[in-house]
Amino acid sequence: MDGNGRWAEARGLPRAEGHRRGVEAVRRTVRAARRFGVQYLTIFSFSAENWRRPAEEVALLMGLLKRYIRNDLAELHRNGVRVRVVGSREGVSPDIVSLLEEAEQLTAANEALTLFVAFNYGARQEIVEAARRLAVEAAAGRLDPQSIDLASFSRALAAPDMPDPDLVIRTSGEQRLSNFLLWQSAYAELVFLPVLWPDFDESHFAAALEIYAGRERRYGGVQPKSRSA
Repeated sequence: MDGNGRWAEARGLPRAEGHRRGVEAVRRTVRAARRFGVQYLTIFSFSAENWRRPAEEVALLMGLLKRYIRNDLAELHRNGVRVRVVGSREGVSPDIVSLLEEAEQLTAANEALTLFVAFNYGARQEIVEAARRLAVEAAAGRLDPQSIDLASFSRALAAPDMPDPDLVIRTSGEQRLSNFLLWQSAYAELVFLPVLWPDFDESHFAAALEIYAGRERRYGGVQPKSRSA
């Protein structure tokens, strides 16, 4: 979800307004995902690298996260959305951790849509942590290193219940993954849209899904040619 700052600057507004409008775009996107029948939606709400931003901007982002949870949690729960938070909670203020846990616990049994919120998350860090977990198990004699394969490594990731994404959408015209779901996105289809995130709406979501529907997914193999009768 990229382009909040540029959206605000283009309109002569403070970056804070861009982030506020970005929250509205999140709200629209979650609702659209339900209407489109999407079962799993992952949003990159705050990266591990975002702590490097000015303290005032980080504080604003934390405040917007808290406000979103407080204002929208009841609606999410009512609409059957299950919330799962992926990322480190180390160094995060206790009040935010408490809200994240409340959202997860309240919505744990919901099944209409699973909303993964990547918060204080970085894909490289996630992969390193998975490797460390497996190394600890091997050093303790509880795991044979020779038995480690793709499936066991995936189970060591932060959210082993997260299916690999079919589609990754990046807004604002940037064409990179920026440390987002690097392991899981190995065979995801990538769609880069020029729209800035605060302007992203249901029509843009539908356009990305249409692009995805036109792709041919081979997962490294060759699609067999159809035979004529």
